[in-house]
Amino acid sequence: MSLLNPLGLLALLAIPVLVLIYVIKNKYTEQTIASTYLWQLSEKFLKRRNPINKIAGIISLILQILVVLFISVAFANPVFAIHGAAHDYCFILDGSGSMSIRQEGSTRFDLGKKNIEKVISDSAEGCTYTLVFVGDATSVVYKNIEDKGQAKELLNGLKPSYSANGVTAALAQAQEYFNENPALKVYLVTDKDYAETENIQVVNVSLGEDNYALTDVNFGISEGKLTVCGKVISYESAASLTLELYIDGREEVAESINVEVNNKLELTEFSFSEIEQNSLQSARVVITNVDALAQDNEITVFNEEYENSFSVLLVSGNKQGSYILRQMLASNPNSQVSVVEAEKYAAVTESYDLYVFDTFDPQVLPSDGAVWFVNPQKTLEKTGFSVQSLEELNGGGELVYSKSTLTFVRDMLKGTIPSDNAVIAKYIKCGTYRNFTTLMTCEGTPVVFTGTNSYENSETVFAFDIHDTNTAMMANFLIVMNNLLNYTFPNVLDKTAYDCGEMLTVHADKGGSVTVNSPSGSVSYIDGLRLTEVGVYTITVRSGGTEKVYNIYSAFPEEERFTTVQETSLKITGEASAQKRDGTFSQVWMWFIILAVLVAADWGVYCYEQYQLR
Repeated sequence: MSLLNPLGLLALLAIPVLVLIYVIKNKYTEQTIASTYLWQLSEKFLKRRNPINKIAGIISLILQILVVLFISVAFANPVFAIHGAAHDYCFILDGSGSMSIRQEGSTRFDLGKKNIEKVISDSAEGCTYTLVFVGDATSVVYKNIEDKGQAKELLNGLKPSYSANGVTAALAQAQEYFNENPALKVYLVTDKDYAETENIQVVNVSLGEDNYALTDVNFGISEGKLTVCGKVISYESAASLTLELYIDGREEVAESINVEVNNKLELTEFSFSEIEQNSLQSARVVITNVDALAQDNEITVFNEEYENSFSVLLVSGNKQGSYILRQMLASNPNSQVSVVEAEKYAAVTESYDLYVFDTFDPQVLPSDGAVWFVNPQKTLEKTGFSVQSLEELNGGGELVYSKSTLTFVRDMLKGTIPSDNAVIAKYIKCGTYRNFTTLMTCEGTPVVFTGTNSYENSETVFAFDIHDTNTAMMANFLIVMNNLLNYTFPNVLDKTAYDCGEMLTVHADKGGSVTVNSPSGSVSYIDGLRLTEVGVYTITVRSGGTEKVYNIYSAFPEEERFTTVQETSLKITGEASAQKRDGTFSQVWMWFIILAVLVAADWGVYCYEQYQLR
C-alpha cells in the first residue's frame, strides 16, 4: 500500500489531544436535584436490561479516536497495488475532414471520442494512456498519463479539422511507442475500414451515411451571357438533386436546376446557362438536399481577374485628350480605367486605387490611392516634389534610362532596350524633398521618378508630355508603365480557389499589413497561413493610406468526402507481449469516510442515551 497524500496523516495529532482532554476533564459535578427525580431515574434503571457501564467515558474516547483515525487515513488517500491488472493504452484519433460527417445528431468525431472515453472509463486503475491526434497536423496530446479524468478532459477538448491528413505519421509514432513497450494496446479510431491489421485494433465509426458534393465548378462569359458549370456526385446511392445559383453575393436565386445522379460515385455534369451577365465577381452554387456533410454542398468561385484588378481614374487636362495614355493604362489586363475631364474632377466622389493626372494638378492630393503626375504644372502640397520651370530643348533631348544597379530600378526597366532612347522637346524641371528613385533622366535631370507621398502612398512623376514623345519610345515606355503598374498593384493572390489544409500566400508590400478573416470570424495578421476552415476567407491588404479587400474560397478536400473507405492493411510490426502492469485501487479513502460517518453516528446515539439517563 502507498499513500497519495501522506500529509493527511497529520490529522492523527488530534488523538493525543483527545486523550489529554479526557485526562484533565472534571468528571464530578455537584447538582441539586429533587427526590422525585431520583425515583424516576431508578425506574429507568429498572426498565433497562443493560445498566449503564462504568467505563462509558472510555467508550466515548475510543469512538472519538476511531473517527479521527478513519478521517486521517481518508485524507492520506491510500492506494493498494493489484498485480498484473493494468494495461498501457495508445489511442490514435482520426480528426481529418471526413470525421465531420454527421450521424443521428452528432459527428463521427464525437462518436470516436465516446469510444475512447468508454475504454478509459472501463479500464483498471493504474493504466496509462497516450493519445495521438490526427488533425491539421499529427500531434501527441498526452503520453503515459494515469489520471482518467485528465485523459478524458483533454480528449473532449479536441475538435476535428477539415483537412486531408492520413494516419501515416501517427502510425509511425505508435510504432515507436510499441517498440519501447510491446505490451502496448494500440487503438485506431477512424471512419475507414482495413482488410488486414496487426498489433492494432481499428474502431470504425462510419455508417455509410448519405453525402452529395460539388466539384470542378467554373464559369465563362461570352456575348453578354454567363455560364456556370461543374459536376455533382452522390457517394452512397442514386439521387435527384436540386442546385441553386447565386451571383455576386446577392441573396436572390439567379437560377435553379434539377440534376439526376443515376449511380453512386458517378460524376454528373450540370450547367447554369443563358444568364444575362456582362461581368462576374463571384458565383455560388448550392445543393439544397440535406445530407450528412454540409461542408461540401456548396462552392463559391471568384473571378481571379476581378480580385486582382485595380481601378484607375485618368483625369485629362491634355488638349489631345490623353488618348495614348488611356491606351497604355488599358493595356494592363488588371486595370479598370475611367476617364474624366479636368473640369469635372471636383465632382468625383468615388474612391480609386490609382489617380493619373495628365497635365492637371488637383487642389488637394488624394489620400486613398496611388498617384501619377504626367506633365505636372504646379507644386502641390504633400506630393514631395516641386515644379520649378519649363525646360525647352532646341533639337530635342534624349531620355536616358537609369544605370543604377538597384533591384527596384532593374525591375522597373526590365524588358526595355536602353539603346532606343526617346527624344522629347521639353520637360518640367522638378525639385524633390522626399526620397524618390530616378528611372529616366534628360540632360542629367530626373524626368521619371517614383517614390511615396506624405500619405505613404505610391507616387510616380512623368515630367513631360507623353503625347509629344517620338514613336520609337512608345514600346519601351509601355513596358515601363506596365512594370510600374505591376509593382504598385501586384497580383496579391496566386489563385482564389483552395482546398482546406493548403497554405494561403498573400503578396503585399513589405511595409503594408495583411488581415485575414476566416469564415468563422477569427482574424490573423499574417500574409501566409494554413487554411483550416471551409468557406470564404476575406483578405484585407493595407499599404500607406490605401486598403483593398480580396476573397478566396477554401473548399472541403475531395478525398475526405467519401463516406465508405476500404483500405488494404494496417500494421505495427513486432511481437506483442501479454505482460501487464500492476494496477491500483485508490478508492479506499471512500470506505474510511463511510466508516468515520458510521462511527460518528454510533457515537452520537451513545451520547444521546447518556443524556437521557442523566
